[in-house]
Parts: sequence; structure tokens; C-alpha cells
Amino acid sequence: MTSVDLYAGIVQGAALVQRRAMAKAITLLESTRADHRAQGDGLLTSLLPHTGKSFRLGISGVPGVGKSTFIEALGLYLIDKGHRVAVLTIDPSSTVSGGSILGDKTRMEHLSVHEKAYIRPSPSSGTLGGVAEKTREAMLVCEAAGYDIVIVETVGVGQSETAVANMTDMFVLMQLPNAGDDLQAIKKGVMELADLVVINKADIDPDAATRARAQIMSSLRLLGLHGNPENMHHDQAIWHPQVIQLSALKGEGVDRFWASVSEYRGLQSGNGCMKARRQQQAKSWMWERIDAGLKQRFREHPNVRTALAETTQQVLAGGLPASTAARALLDLFD
Repeated sequence: MTSVDLYAGIVQGAALVQRRAMAKAITLLESTRADHRAQGDGLLTSLLPHTGKSFRLGISGVPGVGKSTFIEALGLYLIDKGHRVAVLTIDPSSTVSGGSILGDKTRMEHLSVHEKAYIRPSPSSGTLGGVAEKTREAMLVCEAAGYDIVIVETVGVGQSETAVANMTDMFVLMQLPNAGDDLQAIKKGVMELADLVVINKADIDPDAATRARAQIMSSLRLLGLHGNPENMHHDQAIWHPQVIQLSALKGEGVDRFWASVSEYRGLQSGNGCMKARRQQQAKSWMWERIDAGLKQRFREHPNVRTALAETTQQVLAGGLPASTAARALLDLFD
């Protein structure tokens, strides 16, 4: 399909045609071929006027916290309220084989077959941040297709897996009661980014969930609410991170969760913070792509390719410092 066909299918196509066009468009955007990249850039530019109207929700949490179960319960709840929901899930790529299972659809068996939902699993392909390299572009495709809620689920939580907060309107961190050291989330640096903390599986041990909620609320106060001491004073015009309990498996608390999200959305839209956040994200996205493009062009530069193998061997043999080797290769690139 050409870019014109994909555009027409995404923006104007009937349900089945639209889903097929979306899948082909995202595959095109994920391709590393130069001609596909040029075609994808043209498609994104044409789709851009139809984007920006959805609410982008990022969800992260340790493996086993119940992200997929929660997203399915939330997606079905939102569809019942009249929304169209797109879910972009990221599956970790194996460091050995390079492959991914891409099995998130099987864990959302009811949501994945709903006509008002679209689920797209993508491999992380070694990208840090718990998100795929082209997640932002896939998000724009979903928005252009008319999905007004776009959910991005990350592979988990770690030192560098917080990039989802830099591409969504709201970042939700899921936690477990009785998960061990409550300071771990703070040490990972992810708690400061959370706009909302959700304690899932609260039905298993309600007392532990209540204790966890109190501990996390205290942690947020210690962190100065996103690192800004001015936010310590309660201001009705500023969003203050909340902590809620729910049970995704039983569907309990999903309505309270969405009430908090709606409150956040209204407040951030009214005070201009959401618009400023998206502008900053667009700027960061541009520089990320510049960095990635420069790295690719560096590797493909004929002078660098000629000297790279020998220089690498000198570094491995201990005959050349890595920093010196890097500067020498950069000089060849210049």
C-alpha cells in the first residue's frame, strides 16, 4: 500500500480497512529500510493534523504486578463509557536471540477482540526506557485513526525504564502490596515521575495494601512531590500525586482510578501544564531521533567502517584506550 492508501485507510476507512491500514503503517514506521523510512516520514506528516486529540496514558510496573489484567479491565470500562481505546504494549527482546514473544494480546483476550479497541505489541529491540523506538510514531497513527484514549504499557520498571513518562500525558506506576523494600521504587528514580500510584491486587491482603498506600504517600512527601519544594504547600491549581488501591482481577476500583485520571486531565488542561508537557516531549523526541540518526550515520560512514574493525581489535588487545579510539573514529567521521 502507498502512503496515500495508508492515509485514506487510517483517517477515512471502515473498521476492518482502518485496522489493516494501521497495522501496515506501524510496520512501515518500524522498518529500518531507507525507502520505508522516507515513506513513513511522509505518512506521519500527512497524519499530523489529525493527531493530538487523545489522552495518552503511560502505565509501568514490575513484572507480575498485573499490568495486562488492569489494562484490559480499564479498556473495557472505557469502551462501555463510549471511548475508543488503543493499547501499545512493549515486549522485551531477548539479548541472546533478539526475538520477542509479543504475547500481550493473549493476556487481554476480551479487549483484543473488541471492535472499539486496538492492541499493538512491539519488541523493545534493545531500546532503553522500556518502550520501543517507534512507540511515539505508533501513538500518532492511533490518534489519527480516532482512538481517543491511547495506553502505553512498558516492559517493567528499572533504572532507565522511565521513558514512557516522557511521551504520555499521565504516568501511572503500579505497585504490589507486600512487595518488599518500599524504598526500592524511590531508589530506582521512578517514583518522582509518577502522577498516580496504583496498588493492585489489594483484595489479596487489604491490610498490607493499606500499609503500602500510607508508606508510598509518605515517600511522595519526602520526595517533595516531583522534586519541587514549592509543591509541598497544597495548591488547588497544581496536581498532587495520589495513591489508590484496586483489584484489576475483580474489577474493583477501576471507576475510582478513572475518576482520578479525569481530575488530573481537567486540572492539567486548565492550567496549561499538559500543553507545555507535550511541547517539551516533542522537542525531546526530535533530539532523540537526531542522536539515533547520527549514531547510524557514524556506523555507515565509509572511513569509520574501514577503520572500525582494526581499532576495535586494538582496544580489545589493550593497546589503545577506549576514549582515544573513540576520538580517532570521530575524527574520521568529521
